[in-house]
Amino acid sequence: MDFIHQLLSIIFPLLTTLLLLFFLPPYLLFKLLSYIFRSFCPENVAGKVVLITGASSGIGEHLAYEYARKGARLALVARREDRLGEVADKSRRLGSPDVLIIPADVSKPEHCKVFIDKAVDYFGCLDHLVSNAAVVQLSMFQDVTQISDFHRVMSTNFWGSVHGAHFAVPHLRKNKGKIIAIASIAGFMPLPKHCFYSAAKAALISFYEVLRVEFGSEIGITIVIPGLIYTDMVLQHAYSSEIQTGFLPGQSAERCAKSIVASACRGDTYLTQPAWYRTFWMFKMLCPELLDSICLLLLIGKPRSAKKTS
Repeated sequence: MDFIHQLLSIIFPLLTTLLLLFFLPPYLLFKLLSYIFRSFCPENVAGKVVLITGASSGIGEHLAYEYARKGARLALVARREDRLGEVADKSRRLGSPDVLIIPADVSKPEHCKVFIDKAVDYFGCLDHLVSNAAVVQLSMFQDVTQISDFHRVMSTNFWGSVHGAHFAVPHLRKNKGKIIAIASIAGFMPLPKHCFYSAAKAALISFYEVLRVEFGSEIGITIVIPGLIYTDMVLQHAYSSEIQTGFLPGQSAERCAKSIVASACRGDTYLTQPAWYRTFWMFKMLCPELLDSICLLLLIGKPRSAKKTS
C-alpha cells in the first residue's frame, strides 16, 4: 500500500498538470460565457423577500439599501432596534415596498428560529437569506487568558449563520431561493490577532461549500469573501489602533454591497470584493511563506501584544 501511495504521489501530479493544460482553457472560456449570459439575465428581486442579518450597520445596512433600490421586500435583523428602524425608513424611501424589522441576536439559536418564522409568517415566503451578522475580537493568542471570552465570535460568525440556514432551508427550497454567506478574506489569510475570527470565517466557507454540493440546484449559494471594507467595525479606534491597514486599499461598504447584490442576482458561486484580493489565493497555494510575510505587515508599527480580554 505504501508503494501505491508513493507511485501516485509521482504520477498523479503529472497527470493533473497535463489534464489542466487541456481542460483549463475551454473551462475558463465556458466560465466567461456563463458570466456574460448571467450578467445579461440576472434575477429580478422586485417583490421578493430578502432577510438580512446584521442589517443595522456596515455591509448589512448597505445591502438593505441596494435590495430596496431593486424593489425587494425586506426583513431586517440585528440587535439594535433603534438603528434597524432608521435603516428600515431609508429602505422604504429607496423603493422597498415593505420592510419588517426583527430585533434578535443570531448567536442565540432560539432567536434564529424566531426571526425566520416571523419573516415567513409576515411575508408568506422567503427568497434570499443574507447571512451577514458578525463580530470581531482582536488579540494575540498568547495574550488570551480565557478562551471562553471568544466563544461569542464563533457563536455569532459561524453558528449564527448555521442556525439561520437550518431554519430557513425548508422555505428557501420551496422557491429555489438563495443563501448569500458573507465570509471574509480572513477565512484563508493568516491575519494576526484574528485567530478566532479567521477560524469562524474559514468554517463558514467550508460549511457553505458542502451545502452547495448537497443542495445542488435546489438552493443557490453565493459565498462572499470581502477584503478590507470600511465599515464601522474597521474604522473604530479599537481596531485601527491594533492593526496596520494603511498599506492595503479598502473599499466602501456601499460599493461592496452593490457588488454583492449583483453577484447574488447573477447566481455566482463566489465573490471576492475588491476583486484583486483574489491574488492572495494564488500566494497561499504557490508561496504561502510570502503570504505569511504580507500578513505580518499588519503588525508593523503596532503593539504585538493586545490588551487582556479578561
